[in-house]
Amino acid sequence: MRVVLSALLLAAFAGDAAAATVTGRVEMTDRNGKPVADLSEAVVYVEGAKARATPLKVAVTMKGKEFRPHLVIVPVGSTVTFPNEDPIFHNVFSVSGDNRFDLDLYKRPKVGEKAFEQPGIVRVYCNIHPQMSAIVVVRDNPWYAQARRDGAFSIEGVPPGRYTLTAWHERAQKATSIELTVTDKGVADAVLPLDGRGFKRVQHKNKFGKDYAGGEKY
Repeated sequence: MRVVLSALLLAAFAGDAAAATVTGRVEMTDRNGKPVADLSEAVVYVEGAKARATPLKVAVTMKGKEFRPHLVIVPVGSTVTFPNEDPIFHNVFSVSGDNRFDLDLYKRPKVGEKAFEQPGIVRVYCNIHPQMSAIVVVRDNPWYAQARRDGAFSIEGVPPGRYTLTAWHERAQKATSIELTVTDKGVADAVLPLDGRGFKRVQHKNKFGKDYAGGEKY
């Protein structure tokens, strides 16, 4: 699911005549030193602005031993459902700080769900199939965007003020932030460079903090 701003969030701030749009692009260098061609899973968000956004309900489906989509962005208080469309068991879990959860074993047609009450990056896995992973980005205000393939992004409805604009991608060594002053005319052409040269794929642990056992039982 691609989130720029939901219709609900836009409607909530449509009456603010001073609200502006922040546009720009994300850039990232890959391990080979070349620009990353597909930045559609980069996340850009405004920090330092407090506003309660309308919670959403979105689905991350398990199908073909994959989470689909791999990335979703939601405001605090939102619920993510995890429908199992496979004829086998899955066990969705996360050990990400205050957003940790464990939905235990279930298979088609059952649906598990989790409400996220704390902002942060939530790394989601299956306790049976180590190749399965997803990311839930939980934000504490409605001003965020998921970049397009070319890295371009647009965040609408931002009230004038001084903020931090941050870009994050799971393949980057760390997030990139810049200071930003938003006027009633908005901000155009903000550039957020990310460094993916040090990315190494490391096998995560299961929900018990142990290595996955060889072979699948379900």
